[in-house]
Amino acid sequence: MADEELLSKIHGLGDLDLAALLCLTSREHCIISTEPEALDDLVQELQLVVTETFNLKAATVSLTPETTLDDFAASILLNSAGSRAESPLLRSRTPVQDSYFYGALRPTSHASHHSRVALSPLSQISPSGGPQQNAAPQIANVILARDLDKAPKVVQIQALELMRTRRIYTRTSVQTAPKQFLFIAVLGAASGGEARVTDHLNDFFYLAHWHDPLDGFAHLEEQDGASMVEDEFGTRPRSETEDSDSDASVVRRPSRTSTPHHELFARSPSRGPSNDPALASKGPLITEADVTTLSLASREVNVDVEVLRYQMNLISFMRMHQAVTGGIIPLATKHFDTLVRSMAVLHGLDYVTPALVVLALRKIYLHRIRIVRDHSMERSMQWGSEAAAVEQLLEGVGPEEVMEDVIDMVDAPL
Repeated sequence: MADEELLSKIHGLGDLDLAALLCLTSREHCIISTEPEALDDLVQELQLVVTETFNLKAATVSLTPETTLDDFAASILLNSAGSRAESPLLRSRTPVQDSYFYGALRPTSHASHHSRVALSPLSQISPSGGPQQNAAPQIANVILARDLDKAPKVVQIQALELMRTRRIYTRTSVQTAPKQFLFIAVLGAASGGEARVTDHLNDFFYLAHWHDPLDGFAHLEEQDGASMVEDEFGTRPRSETEDSDSDASVVRRPSRTSTPHHELFARSPSRGPSNDPALASKGPLITEADVTTLSLASREVNVDVEVLRYQMNLISFMRMHQAVTGGIIPLATKHFDTLVRSMAVLHGLDYVTPALVVLALRKIYLHRIRIVRDHSMERSMQWGSEAAAVEQLLEGVGPEEVMEDVIDMVDAPL
């Protein structure tokens, strides 16, 4: 089990922070969606979650139908510390070194190596006088793929390969993802069940979470509120001289957070790594060591046979539900088991309860359930059901309704 200090930090997180934490703990990836009008706020909130809560580096990728594989590969890489503009490339060549026969004049392997370094167009002179290679770009710890569902299929397949192998091939090299790596598809949709990508990529995502804009964006609200003060003339931007004033003068936009805390999900983002010394000294709320602790603790969680049977019954009833077509892949069952164990740790438990199973069900299967769209393809039509009755039955049914229906049908263990 996690210690009390870590649990107290976890219990102060919001839904978006917890979604990211659960994925980092399991080394998996997720879909986070909201209404299209609030997508900009969601992306900014997630950026703040990455930098403030976990102190990781994020790359935000805005995808369109015109996005190419090269565009995608370049956008997920972080720029090296020294760029060409900041560190002009220097070449130090002599006529002898430029000669084709220079290698023959200096046959030793050491001289040959020195020649290759001196002729390299990417080498620069270090303060000590020797050539120094520019650091290669690296994949960001967290990739926020905005509108991934709008990207061409080849780009989505490339994203799948990146998630599956944790590496990406460019024209000149192979880039490997860092140890802490999270890929988040940020989508705009009317509901969580409508936020989908290409089928194989969709099924590979660990969990899906729909963030209601009415629940607010905690990090953004805190950031906006800290920059405003109230005086006799109303609310105005805070001046530099007022930065040291009491926090009592700060006007914060009222939080509309209504998501129940037991839903295990809420906070957010950043526009890039913060250069503020104050924030840097405060450090991340959740460290890499904390993530490792939670991951190891989840492996020690016990699942009673009655609870396991409850999980399997929910899966079976869901696969055979009248409104579901195509079944649900077995990978979801593995993810289901992993998530209930991780959630138990976040609750300070070393065992799984039926309530945790229900919470995990809503996150694991939200994006995986495929609803019958053509009433003529519904199963009971093979046995003489009336088309009008079936059409009426399927009207307005989505993944959320299917899951709630199954939860009501399956008896939970006492």
